[in-house]
Amino acid sequence: MLEHILIPLDGSTLAERVLPHAIALAEACHSRLSLLHVVYRDAHDDQFETVNPVEWQMRKSEAEAYLKSVQSRLSEVNLDCKIHILEGKPAQQIVTFAHNEDANLIVMSSHGSGGISEWNINSTVQKVLLRAVMPIMIVRAYQEAHEGLRGLTYKRLLMPLDGSKRAEISLPLAKSLCAVHKSTIFLTHIVEEPKIPSQTPLRDQDKALIENLNNLNIEEAQKYLNEIEEQLPNNDVKIIIETSEKPTLSLHNIIDREKIDLVLLSAHGSSGDNRWPYGKIALNFIAFGTTPIIIVQDLCKEEVQKTLAEKYAEESKGH
Repeated sequence: MLEHILIPLDGSTLAERVLPHAIALAEACHSRLSLLHVVYRDAHDDQFETVNPVEWQMRKSEAEAYLKSVQSRLSEVNLDCKIHILEGKPAQQIVTFAHNEDANLIVMSSHGSGGISEWNINSTVQKVLLRAVMPIMIVRAYQEAHEGLRGLTYKRLLMPLDGSKRAEISLPLAKSLCAVHKSTIFLTHIVEEPKIPSQTPLRDQDKALIENLNNLNIEEAQKYLNEIEEQLPNNDVKIIIETSEKPTLSLHNIIDREKIDLVLLSAHGSSGDNRWPYGKIALNFIAFGTTPIIIVQDLCKEEVQKTLAEKYAEESKGH
């Protein structure tokens, strides 16, 4: 399932906050690890046509020494990994490497060498998310870091489900994590309250119709989540069903209330459109979530429609 985990690092301690998470996942899924550092030109370099070759070689040597030091720290806790150094634009090289080397998951910190900003993720993470079209984990760099490389466990997992097979794509990973971490998994379904457009107060029969439909949806959701629970034997499962006019807000509130330490989310649910790599709930958690999250991609790269910007960029390269 997660045979190969890719860990991009930029040399900062913020980026290294992913290491305990990557190790926890690797131990649960028996994954191999790859450490990647991309040497690139910064804004100052772009003012010149060439870069001093001696300085460039020094950068590459420093990058190699850094990755070897991380590799050594991992070997001290009995974890093997390979190191890779590439040149170019970081996001582009990360995506290309992930696909060429058949990575099953990219684990990234929300922020790196540029420091914590007011944005929930930095530009490199955003670019990788939009272009990789594969499972990605985001670790929030502004949250308290786990002490030590080993020992991190996920005790309270949230898996939002909407009744679709697409949303269930994270279920195999949930099973693996629960088996190793002895996690409590919160199977969650938000029933969106039906609305009747009206500029006048609703009639009694309209209110009764809404209530009956809500009760039916809750009943069906309970049956559905009970079936999912049966696929998670020997684990502590809690089912949460709520009705809300704002399902995404309800999910955030549940995460805070239940002190969730990992969210497992499909990139799309029942209403997801293949034109875009993420549905509205996944996009919301990327932009505003504060908990470590694994977004499992239910599409392959070829299924996602290219944006006009991508098409234009490809045409421009051809001239």
